[in-house]
Amino acid sequence: MRLPSWAADHRRLRPVLLGLGVLIVVALVGGGAWWWHRSQESRGLAALADATMLVQQAEAAPPTSPARDAAIKALEGVIAQYPRLSAVGQAAYQLGNLQYAAGRYGPARGAFELAVAKDSAGSLQGLAGLGIGYTWEAEKKYDNAIKAYEQVSKGKSPKTFLYEEALMAQARAQAEAGKGQAAVEIYQRLLRESPESPQASDLRGRIASLQGRSSQ
Repeated sequence: MRLPSWAADHRRLRPVLLGLGVLIVVALVGGGAWWWHRSQESRGLAALADATMLVQQAEAAPPTSPARDAAIKALEGVIAQYPRLSAVGQAAYQLGNLQYAAGRYGPARGAFELAVAKDSAGSLQGLAGLGIGYTWEAEKKYDNAIKAYEQVSKGKSPKTFLYEEALMAQARAQAEAGKGQAAVEIYQRLLRESPESPQASDLRGRIASLQGRSSQ
C-alpha cells in the first residue's frame, strides 16, 4: 500500500531531525565541557596565585619552617586538584625548589620530573632538568646527575638558554665522581666555544686545579 505523501515526507524527515538532535546534544556537551574547563582553569590559576604568595613568604623562612610546609601543602593541593591546569608545570617547579631547600631530594626530584613532563618544549624544562641533576648530586649519585645535566644540554647550541650552566654542572659532577679528565675536557670545550665568557677566568682556574690534582 502506498503511504500518504505526508507520511512519506515524515519518514524522510526523521533521519534529518535525528541528525540535528545529535548535533545539538554534541554542541551542548561541547559547550558544557568548554565552560567546565574554563571554570577549572580559572579556579586553578587562582589557587596557584594563593600558593605562590605562600611560596614568597616561605622563601624568607628557614627550610623546615611551618611557612615552607604550608607552601608545599598548597602547591601539592593545586597539582592534585587541577592536574590539567595550564600552569601545573610552574606549580611543580616551585614545589621542587621548596622540597630541595628542605633537603627532601626524592620528592623534589619527583616534582621537577613533573615540571619537565608538563613543559616539554619550554624554558621551564631546562630549569627543572637542572633541578633533577641537583637532587642526584645532593645524594652523591653523580652518574645520575651527569645524565640529567647531559639531557639539559643535549641538542643545544652554545648560545642556548642554560647551555653553559648545564655543562658547568656536568663538569662539576664529573669532578666529584673522580673523573677529573672528563671535567677538564668539558671546561676546555666551554672555553673554545665562548672564549669571551664572563666565566672564562673561573674555567681556567678549575682546569688548572684539576690538572694539578692529577699530576700529584
